Amino acid sequence: MVRVAYVQLAGCCGCLVSLADTYERLLDILESIELVYCQTLMDEREIPECDVVIVEGAVCLNDEHMLEEVEELEEHADTIVALGACASTGNFMRFSRGNQQAAPTHEAFVPLTEVADVDYAVPGCPPAPEAIERFLTLLLEGKEELLEPFAKLAEGKTEYCGCDLMYHVVNKSMCTGCGTCAAACPTRGIEIVDGRPVVNESRCIKCGACFTQCPRTIWPGDEAIKEMIMGDE
Repeated sequence: MVRVAYVQLAGCCGCLVSLADTYERLLDILESIELVYCQTLMDEREIPECDVVIVEGAVCLNDEHMLEEVEELEEHADTIVALGACASTGNFMRFSRGNQQAAPTHEAFVPLTEVADVDYAVPGCPPAPEAIERFLTLLLEGKEELLEPFAKLAEGKTEYCGCDLMYHVVNKSMCTGCGTCAAACPTRGIEIVDGRPVVNESRCIKCGACFTQCPRTIWPGDEAIKEMIMGDE
């Protein structure tokens, strides 16, 4: 049975809530794994040896304990998954400048993909329950070809922003006007005008949520997915 650890770093725990929103499908997943670590559900102090560690939240560079925790999960897990926008690209945590009441010295946050060797990243703030369930199913079934888009997102380019959306999608006539980018933007910095996104640069915090969730950025060109959709024709 696959041994899974769930680690929460700096964030709002929204990814865990979204995971729980898979309802009965979560029960099917839990029956096929052995959950060995989860700060919310278990009284474990150290991350044990495991096959997969799922991490949500950004990494605070001013928090020595959190940095040690990142080293620990790299040492004990075979596969590391960055779940959600904070762990994948930084999301709104990049905008933190400290002076929070609880921890005023915590002023620098980066995504997990910048400080650890991450195998897969699942975008979204939070990722949709269906996306989490589908990703975990593919992971547990070992469908590596279908996991390639998630592996590409984990390769460490975390500087995506609204400019990338304009350059790689809109300016290439690839935009369908679906509005996913506007819905994903945590600062409401994108408006759909005449069927196309318009980025308000003063609100862009370079979190990458718009670019990584655009259905035209990662999925096209993936031969495994094309084969799954089109068959052998």
